[in-house]
Amino acid sequence: APPLGLTALKIGGGLLGGVVIVLICNTDRGRILPIQGVPWVVLLVFGILAVWTFVLGRTRFGRYVYAIGGNAEAARRAGVNLALIRTIAFTLCSFTAGLAGVIYASRLRSISTAFDGGTLVLYAVAAAVIGGTSLFGGRGKALHGVLGGVVIAGIANGMGLLNMSAASQYMVTALVLLVAVTIDALTRRGRVAGT
Repeated sequence: APPLGLTALKIGGGLLGGVVIVLICNTDRGRILPIQGVPWVVLLVFGILAVWTFVLGRTRFGRYVYAIGGNAEAARRAGVNLALIRTIAFTLCSFTAGLAGVIYASRLRSISTAFDGGTLVLYAVAAAVIGGTSLFGGRGKALHGVLGGVVIAGIANGMGLLNMSAASQYMVTALVLLVAVTIDALTRRGRVAGT
């Protein structure tokens, strides 16, 4: 693993670059530069991504999360407090999901109490699996989840531009998810058989 100072420098540089890009793109909405602007959400996503990358890759807590996901019994025998780590992990995930809800509501400028979150769950799971996060635990990175989200958003936007029905879009997304889960299961089976 690279030194901690180098990782912090990369994260700081990425955040600074994101801030500069957003400030430039939002200055007078294209009068200085012909770019029409970058939503502030992009900066927020980069910030959250940087925090999760640091937490999961550079802290004892992150190592414990991966250890519990890989083999909870082995982690328990190694002295990891499973209940505490799981509680903290679920709390941080809930906080991040709350931020996502606020971002989503601000994008729509409203939210309904009858909102169907089922499609969002499908897209979130599909993005994580396409990004390489194992459904069986112990593997995955925040950056890969974001890249998987970009792929899913590209698929959804492309199907929208093709005027496909909502049912067809769900079926294609589910098919992509099924293929990703199958590949994940086969690679896991191959790793288990190889050991």
